[in-house]
Amino acid sequence: MQQHHQPADRPAPQRARGKGRLVTKQSAGRSRLAELFQDGCAKIRLPETFDASLEAILINSSGGLTGGDRIDWELQAGAGTDVTVTTQANEKIYKAAADTARLTSRISAGEGSRVCWLPQESILFDRASLTRELSVDLAHDAEFLAVEAVILGRTAMGEAARQGLFRDRWRIRRAGKLIHAEEVRMEGPIAEIGRRPAVLSGRVAFATVFYSGPLAEAVLPRLPGLLDDGYCGASHWQDKLVVRIAATDGFALRKILVSVISLLRNGAPVPKVWNI
Repeated sequence: MQQHHQPADRPAPQRARGKGRLVTKQSAGRSRLAELFQDGCAKIRLPETFDASLEAILINSSGGLTGGDRIDWELQAGAGTDVTVTTQANEKIYKAAADTARLTSRISAGEGSRVCWLPQESILFDRASLTRELSVDLAHDAEFLAVEAVILGRTAMGEAARQGLFRDRWRIRRAGKLIHAEEVRMEGPIAEIGRRPAVLSGRVAFATVFYSGPLAEAVLPRLPGLLDDGYCGASHWQDKLVVRIAATDGFALRKILVSVISLLRNGAPVPKVWNI
């Protein structure tokens, strides 16, 4: 009689974990590093700049995220500092066998500081699961620009994200007062959800751009000319500017984002790692 043996318990799959923290200070008229902490797969690199600003590049050395992975970023921009944060490449969110990938970013901007939070796009593979959170505390006179972008599938490879989960939570406060909050949730048949006219109308690349600072009202009339090629809109109220962009693919989205970001940076280009 043939015996059937139960397979031995499989070890739990290895999960990526990472924590990175960057603190800046002003010294001799320049924005300088005050504290740097990195743990696990979260790495931070500081390329040389040729002005008073500081640029940081966030790196996930695990090469992507899947269910159960977690990365936490923290930025504390000291008073009077000018800091731009970006990522080395697109963050790839792979198929999740279980659980969700979690990506949290916490930012504080001190008095008179300027922070540009400019990560490159996250690419969701089919059956990916991502929960993302952005929490920001601004001083009363801090200037803040943020971009978060998503591409549903590697469109250049002919791939589509048909099923999955994408959750995005923003909370932005100025001087302790909540000035912006939003929640996005796409779950289940996300390709079908994205085809709805009130969602993405069939487009697979989308982004939110948030800006709060002295340029908000002045640049609003110049935005429509930059948004003609997309399924886009821009609004200004209560000292903040919000731009929504949806495009046919990642390349089309990137072209719009580069122009919008440069405008909101008063003509300064996007970071060099943003190569079209």
